[in-house]
Amino acid sequence: MRRLAVLAAVLCGPVTIVAQPSTAQPDQPTALVHAHVVDVRDGRVTPNATIVLREGRIASIGIGPVPAGVRVLDLKGMYVLPGLIDAHTHADNFAAFRRALESGVTTVRTAGLFVPGYADVGFQQLVKSGAVIGPDVVTAGYQIRPRLQEEAFLANPQYADLMSGLNTIEKVRRAVQMNLAHGVDWIKILATPAGASIAQDPRVQNFTEEEMRAIVDEAAAKGVPVQAHVHSDAAAMAAVKAGVRSIEHGDDLSDATLSLMKEKGTYLDPTYTVVWSAAQPGGNAAARGSAPDPAVRLRAMHIVPQARETIRRAHKMGLKIVTGTDLNYGPNALPRVSLEMAHFVDMGFTPLEAIQAATIVGAELLRLEKSIGLLEVGYKAHLLAVEKNPLEDIITVQDPLLVISNGKVAVDRLNFARSTTPGAKH
Repeated sequence: MRRLAVLAAVLCGPVTIVAQPSTAQPDQPTALVHAHVVDVRDGRVTPNATIVLREGRIASIGIGPVPAGVRVLDLKGMYVLPGLIDAHTHADNFAAFRRALESGVTTVRTAGLFVPGYADVGFQQLVKSGAVIGPDVVTAGYQIRPRLQEEAFLANPQYADLMSGLNTIEKVRRAVQMNLAHGVDWIKILATPAGASIAQDPRVQNFTEEEMRAIVDEAAAKGVPVQAHVHSDAAAMAAVKAGVRSIEHGDDLSDATLSLMKEKGTYLDPTYTVVWSAAQPGGNAAARGSAPDPAVRLRAMHIVPQARETIRRAHKMGLKIVTGTDLNYGPNALPRVSLEMAHFVDMGFTPLEAIQAATIVGAELLRLEKSIGLLEVGYKAHLLAVEKNPLEDIITVQDPLLVISNGKVAVDRLNFARSTTPGAKH
């Protein structure tokens, strides 16, 4: 009943959601008091702790008195976790990035955009400058696919010769260079067609192992890793041999491929929830702004048990598994990192393992493990507070009552009658 009351208050009562662009200004030092702090490395909980945040970082965690001159937020025994990591999004606008943040996600990795202008790179810079409060964005620009999206050439007219298709090693290398010129952090390969359209066979392999190795090598020359969208085992095996850092989706992988992934340290980002959602009545059509397609739902219903089995085997074999949503955080999109975590627990993960997938393992994937994914002094002040102990009730993560990104309060549902930010909209 308390949970229903909380949700009703969220939906109907005044809630401070600081999602509007803000002018760059110094962060206000903040102390979170009476917090149960979860150490996601081993599951230990430090009760009744005080977390002090300064200049976007965690300044201290302990039991001592509150320093003078800081804003105080009383968590009243709520549980504090590191901000969640969504390792596979297609968010491409302000509203989408805000929705991610409101769900407790403080870092996202994009997985190829569908609009012109390298929106992920632009939003990344706005967050870095302090112009907006949002999740940190790890960028990928446009997908490397057999025929690049036409919109990509609006920002890259000098690469117009690639519009006819990437049918040579030289052309795939130049497509990587096109993205790297915009300063992206990752390269995304569409190693098989997307599974969302029934007009395409998601088992077809788009690039040979040699072509994918050329992509990996070209990106590696600039220190940039590669993620590979894969729906077939053969394509996954080729991508892993080529040296990609993560396999996205990987719905039906063999033990041989999973073993090679473990040997090479390749991460699995299964994005299970988006397939599960597509198998529900209405599927993901509303999230994509289209009418439901029964054929797509039937395909998803076919993939769901395969994906569950692959994830179970990968987990049992000890692969590094992370959380990703694979949607654009549209107003009707259901997949969230917190729901992916709940599905992981349903598949046999412990709650701690599910939390680790969304925090420290995701941080390792992104090569950011020294700055995010843990509640440690010196780490970025990315965190969320939830009502119950997530180690006992993973569902509580679906209702974050406080979200802080880079030391700034993005969502405050601690006290619905009080605003911690003057002038914030309710």
